[in-house]
Amino acid sequence: MKKLLVFALLAIVPLGCGGGKTVTRLDTETVTDLSGKWNDTDSRLVAEEMISDCLSRPWLTDFAATAGAKPVVTVGTIRNLSSEHIAMETFISDFERELINSNQIRFVASKEARAEVREERFDQQEFASRETAKRLREETGADFMLQGAIKTITDQEEGRQVVFYQTDLELINIESMEKVWIGTKKIKKGIAQSGTKW
Repeated sequence: MKKLLVFALLAIVPLGCGGGKTVTRLDTETVTDLSGKWNDTDSRLVAEEMISDCLSRPWLTDFAATAGAKPVVTVGTIRNLSSEHIAMETFISDFERELINSNQIRFVASKEARAEVREERFDQQEFASRETAKRLREETGADFMLQGAIKTITDQEEGRQVVFYQTDLELINIESMEKVWIGTKKIKKGIAQSGTKW
């Protein structure tokens, strides 16, 4: 009787956790919008478009004509003032990549990266051979710093939501504090979910 009861229970209880998981590899250029929130596609496209605009403006040719060299740029603080968590490190890396790959500017490391490299250089003064130790006070100073912020406005009712993202960037001459370029990129997303109230 006990064996019969055990078999009956096994027939009722599903084996395993049910519903298998399927993993599909996607091309990194594929536009994926699962949640409607800021994602890797937004980050990449905003960086590409804004840097393209920045490098097509007169400040670049004006500087080259005056200085006779490519401008040196660094990325400062780009703040997340949106209502979402955004991986700002990825976003900033996208900007750095676009700047460097343009071959129209020279690029120096961010403030945080410079601090780590300086620590290594100071260590070398004490522990590395004289022939291989890197010299102090030989850094390339930046001419311009890129700063900015991402902001959002959200409108929602019943099962519909519209999220408006605005990325504002400024390129600032470090010596004169002059703003030589201001760029804005806007993204608007509509999200519908049946039977849901936001």
